Amino acid sequence: MQEYIEMRVRAVCDYMIENKATVRQAANRFGVSKSTIHKDLTERLPELDKNRYEQVKHVLANNKAERHLRGGEATRQKYAHNTRWWY
Repeated sequence: MQEYIEMRVRAVCDYMIENKATVRQAANRFGVSKSTIHKDLTERLPELDKNRYEQVKHVLANNKAERHLRGGEATRQKYAHNTRWWY
């Protein structure tokens, strides 16, 4: 693995653990795609550090369990400005 990729994987891992961030938030923060973040965390990180991988896996599982709530909140906020959104 190239050194800059290894550094990014470790930085993304630290960011995810410290901030309980979503994959989308991490992608925006590091300027890469969501697919790259996901690959970094699920394929590359276990090769580098299994303990940190377990912590990140917990954050990812928690985010997956909460995503339907975030989606519902986003929809509610989208239509909150206009109570007659069906017209």
